Amino acid sequence: MIGILPLNYFTDPVLRAPTIGSMLMCFAASLIGVIAVLRKRSLLGETLSHASYPGVVISAIVAASFFPSSEEGLAFAVLIGALCFALLGLFCLHKLQANFKVQSDAALCLVLSVFLGVGVLIASRIQLTHALWYRQIQIYLYGQVATMTDVHIWIYSALSFAVLVVFILLYRQIEMINFDRDFAKSMGIQVSLVDGILYLLLGLAIVIGIRSVGVVLMSGMLIAPAVAARQFTNRLHLVFFLAGIFGAASGFLGNYFSVEIPQMVNDKFSLPTGPMIILSASFICIAALLFAPRRGLLSRTFSAIYFRDHCQLENILKAFWKKGEESVLSLREIARLQGGSSCAIWVRLSRLTFQGWLEGAGFGLYRLTKDGKKRARRIVRLHRLWEVYLVYLGRGIDKVHHSAEEMEHILTPELEKELTDLLQDPQSDPHSQPIPSKDEH
Repeated sequence: MIGILPLNYFTDPVLRAPTIGSMLMCFAASLIGVIAVLRKRSLLGETLSHASYPGVVISAIVAASFFPSSEEGLAFAVLIGALCFALLGLFCLHKLQANFKVQSDAALCLVLSVFLGVGVLIASRIQLTHALWYRQIQIYLYGQVATMTDVHIWIYSALSFAVLVVFILLYRQIEMINFDRDFAKSMGIQVSLVDGILYLLLGLAIVIGIRSVGVVLMSGMLIAPAVAARQFTNRLHLVFFLAGIFGAASGFLGNYFSVEIPQMVNDKFSLPTGPMIILSASFICIAALLFAPRRGLLSRTFSAIYFRDHCQLENILKAFWKKGEESVLSLREIARLQGGSSCAIWVRLSRLTFQGWLEGAGFGLYRLTKDGKKRARRIVRLHRLWEVYLVYLGRGIDKVHHSAEEMEHILTPELEKELTDLLQDPQSDPHSQPIPSKDEH
């Protein structure tokens, strides 16, 4: 089986069920995770997955007593028991916050720890008395994808279909509820009913997903794809779409790497599929956080560096203008005015010369070009307009300069026009300095 083609994971009798089942489970969980992320309830999935554990233990004991040889009966019983306890955990969470005024984070931690503690207590009791049942229970605690069968494909298909249908039919209601609950109520939307449906789907996604990734890791499958998708767009339907894609990809990659890596390293080396699915989802999430075009860390870092450099270039032009439009300044004088090393100033002066804002006026000397004068006048005009605006708002004259130093670099022509009209085209700033007219640039 060394070097299995990716396509074979969908056709091989052994690999088909774990791969397709995991992809469908991750797809459904990722869609529901978007709601948790948007509502800032990311820990809710963690709480409900742990709250379902007592249901897993109790239902496994009951099923093993009545259906000792039926794996399907055990799986169905565990599903029902886990769902009941997940919903019970949700009910307790609501009561703690509504009736006992417990803060959200405290209520989440309390429900998580109490329910998990009860589950572990019961499981530890049967560890010695019913070892076979205990091994079955551990599957749901840590997940066991490799033993999934075609039955699980149908279960996950039904869940994915149900989630997809609900989100398609209730998309507008979900959108309004998540962004403006009061407006949704005023439009006659039954907010409680929609919330109930979403929480039911969340419970189903958790209790079905714990068979793959386990109680401990299930919340990661809910949150990581949604967080990754959020980095690429602000539009809700695209967040849903990307989260589903990332979730399905995580399900496939987790299965693929759990099989391929051990065969490349050592036949005795093994990687459990459930944790590999979570690691794949986490890798996609980290990559999105770093490399997303607009919200990624690297993109924002480069944008900040570019903006800072842009401000420094404009400050040099402004320094020339303040010395006089026809002034000629040396590298040493500019470095003294602007601060910083002579090497860095020389690089900026070279760039301004290349861009046509400055020109050489002799060895080591520079002056503004015609375009440079226009650019410098506009920077000064925006600076002094903003100072007038702040004073117009009631800010003290001695507190307006710093803000104007920042705003002069980002004011658009549209905002410039609005300020000019609002302030009736002022001719001088609060410090009695003349404001260059708009016609001059």
